[in-house]
Amino acid sequence: MNTLLAERLRNDAYDIPLDRLDVSEAGRFRDDTIWPYFERLRREDPVHYCKDSLYGPYWSVTKYRDIMAVDTNHKMFSSESAAAVSIVDMPEECRLPSFIQMDPPKHGERRKAVSPIVAPANLAKLEGLIRSRVKTILDGLPRNESFNWVDKVSIELTTQMLATLLDFPFEDRRLLTYWSDVATTVPQIGHEIDSWDKRRSILSECLAYFKRLWNDRLDGEPRDDLISFMAHSPATRNMDSSELLGTLILLIVGGNDTTRNSISGGIWFMNQNPSELRKLRGNPALVSSAVCEIIRYQTPIAHIRRNALADITIGTKTIRKGDKVIMWYISGNRDDEVIENAKSFIIDRKNVRQHLSFGFGIHRCLGNRLAELQLKILWEEILTSGLDVKVVGEPERVASNFVHGYSVLPVRIVA
Repeated sequence: MNTLLAERLRNDAYDIPLDRLDVSEAGRFRDDTIWPYFERLRREDPVHYCKDSLYGPYWSVTKYRDIMAVDTNHKMFSSESAAAVSIVDMPEECRLPSFIQMDPPKHGERRKAVSPIVAPANLAKLEGLIRSRVKTILDGLPRNESFNWVDKVSIELTTQMLATLLDFPFEDRRLLTYWSDVATTVPQIGHEIDSWDKRRSILSECLAYFKRLWNDRLDGEPRDDLISFMAHSPATRNMDSSELLGTLILLIVGGNDTTRNSISGGIWFMNQNPSELRKLRGNPALVSSAVCEIIRYQTPIAHIRRNALADITIGTKTIRKGDKVIMWYISGNRDDEVIENAKSFIIDRKNVRQHLSFGFGIHRCLGNRLAELQLKILWEEILTSGLDVKVVGEPERVASNFVHGYSVLPVRIVA
């Protein structure tokens, strides 16, 4: 983005009367113009009330420490009463409960049933498989012609991993990507998903598919996959269809959208910051640090929602019982009061693990180490193979205020 355009966008953000500033407009995420709006809120009104938006009234929490305070206080800021993880209030018949929308003790019981899949011992077992798949994917990429990195690498790698974790039929693995995209889509007239009924119908197909797998697992001996864990756990084996689908969608979206968008973001950021790529090529020991910085800089889930269980004051603002509270991780990760030079992409920054992308508290991302592992192996193999991935066009971003990601990243590998 050139300097004049950046200045114009910044002026736009600062010209809006503060009480009319609404950071939930999805188009600003699609156009990558959201940054000055969050900058202004952090400076002038870090706990901001928007009384009128497409999603109704809501509070924005935009600074790092305030977000942590909300995220770690589940006794005052409830996931369960929100009945949603995002700013969108779904029709009641479309709501799908899952453990991320539960408060203790139910949340912990459900989460514990699936957590062995990302235990250190299991991750160690998966490392060789991930590396072999990464090598196969990278070796099979076109040379000297442009292609979409999102489709051929980011989606393919994460979808293969999801199929393994679920022991899902490998030949149908792209269904997982499709269902993930449908689940995170807010229906709009003129788009593929144009009604809540259509969205519900497609996700019903997802449920029917998984129920066949569920019944197979239930009838067999326990196995090391997520469906089997849930089918044989006393905490989850009796979930009704709605909660089963909600839990499956949570696992699919969590394992798909977040990692795939960090994979794409990493390529984009390295191309935008060639000195950081040179730094990494010169010192491959920085891969783990670079991965943390990619995840911070991308912030693949832009926000998470809670509802206030009682009146509570944050800073100078009093949030009322029942109010919708949006923690904008994407803004907190650019908070200069906590993260030095936060607007810059610096792969060897101090305290590089200090970011909000995985959340905090009891709802901290279950698969964070697996996400880091996939990114680490991918970058190790890119460096080892000497792959020179050039971005050859502007990325196309997803029009979503929730999933912060890409649909297209045109690249060319120079052979």
